[in-house]
Amino acid sequence: MKPEILFDESHCEQCACGEGLDFSLTFAFQPIVDVSNKTVYAYEALVRGPEGEGAMHILGKVNEKNRYAFDQICRVKAVKLAAKLGMNTRLSINFLPNAVYKAEYCIRTTLAAAKTYNFDTSKIIFELTEGEDLTSVGHLVSILEAYKEMGFSTAIDDFGAGYSRYNIMIASPPDLLKLDMALVRDIHKEPNKQAVVVGIITMMALLGGKIVAEGVETEEEYFWLRSQGIALYQGYLFARPGFECLPEPYYPA
Repeated sequence: MKPEILFDESHCEQCACGEGLDFSLTFAFQPIVDVSNKTVYAYEALVRGPEGEGAMHILGKVNEKNRYAFDQICRVKAVKLAAKLGMNTRLSINFLPNAVYKAEYCIRTTLAAAKTYNFDTSKIIFELTEGEDLTSVGHLVSILEAYKEMGFSTAIDDFGAGYSRYNIMIASPPDLLKLDMALVRDIHKEPNKQAVVVGIITMMALLGGKIVAEGVETEEEYFWLRSQGIALYQGYLFARPGFECLPEPYYPA
């Protein structure tokens, strides 16, 4: 097990000046829709290269030396671009737990950016990718709890992708749980997947959170998931990510 991350204020200075980040980045936005009222619940900020290069092109450049600056700059640029585009929905931002020394300090640049660009911080969702190689569950829980106390929403992405964090669900249940697209794919004809998803739906209902069905590509997948009461969706069926723009979603009949 890796040791706990210890707070070192010198890293805040590195984040603030972008030390170690020698590449440019921007964002595409993909809507998370609420089909119960046919509105956009949130837009997820998806990192891209300046010419539209995919996320892996950028993430492949992140390493031990620059991940702190990368995480902070992503937050600032996502807020800045969302404000520039006139986003009035929630904004979902992915974060790297290993790039957060102490949530109360590492949130400073995000708060400053929200103030500068007049973006309501209560509309920010911090989204954890479940497969992240975490330093410890305790460290992650401390981050999630701190974010909640500050008024942010939290989400766990790709739930069911193989690194299930049920211990996190027990210690600090997120506001949103995003089903991994591997669970969603062809769910309308796979009873075993259906059984797993029904169990997750029951769990989140008891914990008081919401489920987002992610990676929905066909109406058959959507109609089965909708029949189980899920209202929040993300995927190509509704809209592809829009490079530096807010795409209008499609809503199935």
